[in-house]
Amino acid sequence: MHQIAALGLSTQRSTFITWNKKTGKPFHNFISWQDVRAGELTKIWNRSFLMKTVRGISSLLHFFTRSSQFLLASYLSFTTQHISLRLAWILQHITEVEQAIKEDNCCFGTIDTWLLYKLTKGSVYATEYSNASSTGFFDPTKMQWSMFLSKLLSIPVSIFPPVQDTSHNFGSVDAEIFGAPIKITALVADQQAAMFGECCFDVGDLKVTMGTGSFWDVNTGSKVHTSRKGLYPLVGWKIGKEVIYLAEGNASDTGNAIKWAQSLDLFTSADETSKMAHSLVNSGGVCFVPSFSGLQIPVNDPYACTSFMGITPSTTKNHLVRAMLESIAFRNKQLYDTITRDVGIEPTSIRADGGVSKNNFVMQMTSDLTNKTISRPASTDMSCLGAAFLAGLAVGFWNDKEQLKKLIRPDMVFKPQKEPEEYEPAMSNWIKAVQRSLSWYSQTSP
Repeated sequence: MHQIAALGLSTQRSTFITWNKKTGKPFHNFISWQDVRAGELTKIWNRSFLMKTVRGISSLLHFFTRSSQFLLASYLSFTTQHISLRLAWILQHITEVEQAIKEDNCCFGTIDTWLLYKLTKGSVYATEYSNASSTGFFDPTKMQWSMFLSKLLSIPVSIFPPVQDTSHNFGSVDAEIFGAPIKITALVADQQAAMFGECCFDVGDLKVTMGTGSFWDVNTGSKVHTSRKGLYPLVGWKIGKEVIYLAEGNASDTGNAIKWAQSLDLFTSADETSKMAHSLVNSGGVCFVPSFSGLQIPVNDPYACTSFMGITPSTTKNHLVRAMLESIAFRNKQLYDTITRDVGIEPTSIRADGGVSKNNFVMQMTSDLTNKTISRPASTDMSCLGAAFLAGLAVGFWNDKEQLKKLIRPDMVFKPQKEPEEYEPAMSNWIKAVQRSLSWYSQTSP
């Protein structure tokens, strides 16, 4: 343990917990970023007269002031992935949390904050900018918790932890845990960590992480991108005076869908799926809509359902698996088009990581659909590498980011082999299936 210079933590974003400030006891289980119980509350807020008024006034104020803060507010729209309304839902349903807030006895934390709190045995309570900006309760233009949302939702900012730099000395792991104190010098959200691990340090650098979901991120430099299409502005990282922003779009159900299909015995191992898909020339008209957590941009429907369509008596497991993998590539195409058009970039290449990026069928089809070269590293777990890079920079293990770039080499490169137009009939059929899956739960729920 004495050979370990520092520890960096990369964590899932927007999953949160609240706990008793005095006892450290949680009030509830972790509320996952995929939790959609606040869906109806989100719908009510987004359609409310108050929100329409906020957007209208903000648009008018932006016209006169040209302030990026008002421009962001003019497009304000809640999603279930934001912590803001999931936390509001908790306050409505768990009176113990509401009471603790009134008594100034409530701590809030995303996973990074909770781990830091536990590893230091309660001596350090903090978060950092990449995780804070992913909550939907943070103002990236002011780099602080949003007082506006605090007043709008009646949630005091006092329950949120102090925000530190991404690469920062957060203290040390208590010696009793690992047998020696270890410095914690980086906290970072998983997708921003993957961007850092892929060395996407320049404006316009684009990466996709395909894990539980598919996350497309583009580096927008020192500029907070204001999206008309629903892309979310994030802090990539803050190191000293340097602040790098990202614009992000995501699809929630990628690896989730594959695990679900495996649980149904469509295949034994995910490694088999690429070969199964390649054994066919097409999916036989079968379409799969991956929507266990709703459909995000550019569709934006939390009530969409997961579905297989076009099944016939001749449909085989291979057809179902190919349809499932095709759906991942089609969602990638949607997200790529949205992010490049909205941000106004034309990347020369794409960097891919995450467990699903090991699937050659998905990678090649995504390359064909986007008409871009996609590089995949030898180790697809770039979030961990990004956290290690950030921790190492803090203690001088590496001198600068240029040194980090020399450490990254692609293991495999996928180049377009088909014209995107060749996929138009299949994608049009898939979009038809998506349309039929929309608003399913809102229509059938009592």
